[in-house]
Amino acid sequence: MLNLDTHVLLHALGGGLTASERALLSRDVWGISAIVLWEICKLQQLERIELDLEDADVTRLLARIHTWPLTWDVCRESCRLDVRGDPADELIAATSIVHGAPLVTRDRQLRRSKRIPFPS
Repeated sequence: MLNLDTHVLLHALGGGLTASERALLSRDVWGISAIVLWEICKLQQLERIELDLEDADVTRLLARIHTWPLTWDVCRESCRLDVRGDPADELIAATSIVHGAPLVTRDRQLRRSKRIPFPS
């Protein structure tokens, strides 16, 4: 299972994936950290995305994606990362470490980590 960060998930929903991202995501099951759902709501509230969160298709799609909860282990791991970033991104990255799920992200800061698993 892959762990998608917020922006990759939004690109997947909006058709903005690169060819390599499309190929990667087509080969595996998707998962997200619970914080991704919060980030999507905040981005919509701040009018930084135009996703209709009340749309039945969007709701059904998000409901089908495995969602890992924010647990004590994830929170502790987020404080042990070898890179720093946005707190939500740190929780998403820590989710990958705790659950052994490769993180799909475009975030250059996170990609510098030696601890976060990434797709090969």
